[in-house]
Amino acid sequence: MRFDFTKMQALGNDYIFINGFKYGELSVGAEKLAIGMSDRHFGIGGDGIIFVLPSESADARMRIFNADGSEAEMCGNGIRQAAKYLYDKSILRRDKMAIDTGAGVKQIALEISGNTMTRATVDMGEPVLDPRYLPANAELNRGEYTVISLKPEGRDFDFTLVSMGNPHAVAFVNEVCGMDVRKYGRAVETMTDVFPRRTNVEFIEMISPNEIRMRVWERGSGETLACGTGASASVVAAVLNGLTERKVTVRLLGGDLMIDWMDNNHVAMTGGAEIAFEGEGDTDYFLNIADNAPKQD
Repeated sequence: MRFDFTKMQALGNDYIFINGFKYGELSVGAEKLAIGMSDRHFGIGGDGIIFVLPSESADARMRIFNADGSEAEMCGNGIRQAAKYLYDKSILRRDKMAIDTGAGVKQIALEISGNTMTRATVDMGEPVLDPRYLPANAELNRGEYTVISLKPEGRDFDFTLVSMGNPHAVAFVNEVCGMDVRKYGRAVETMTDVFPRRTNVEFIEMISPNEIRMRVWERGSGETLACGTGASASVVAAVLNGLTERKVTVRLLGGDLMIDWMDNNHVAMTGGAEIAFEGEGDTDYFLNIADNAPKQD
């Protein structure tokens, strides 16, 4: 089957978008399709694929399939891209949207210039601090939140656990530029005795009470240039540990996000999104990639 796609990115966190209003049947069993399309050598290349679909409870629904085929509950950079896709493609022409995700319905306020969305602020909802709901095999040990000590690949880290609808383990380090994020991030992600559904892993360097630097290992995608839920979780973790104020600029490899843990306990995330290019593909081609492309460690 041939279909149209749109390649998008937000701070270098890149996804391939498929119009589920038109090609909704492709979202059924899309795991292999995501693997083939996301392949950066034989496919289009991306951190995963995202479908925008009709929704009975919101303006639209977003389904995210990571590069390894696993389905993610939520993606902060992805939902801004989804809002731009819906607006710029004239599927939904309004400056406020509600998008349904695996982590619930998220409210988005769009900034518009001409006929395009330039930035968006997403209400990411309230952080979840009880490790049972990450889920993680750990106990609340800091009053309202949890810090666990782990030793991936022989190095000691203290991880603060936060869910933004998906699980995050946040570690504060002296500097992130020289961190072997692949080595330690992958080891923590796959500690299924601690994280039964795996976890996203953030490494954070403090710059000031209003500024942090972050690198991220995303569950199912590896190290990415940015992660909106990870930036949100990291600011929550920094505030809980008394390291920052509640409004923080997060410096990522792909650019900056503005995170505000508001007085109503909701986290607001502000950033942009871009359309990179558009094209046409064939399902048989991408499924063949998933079956036959060389597997990389």
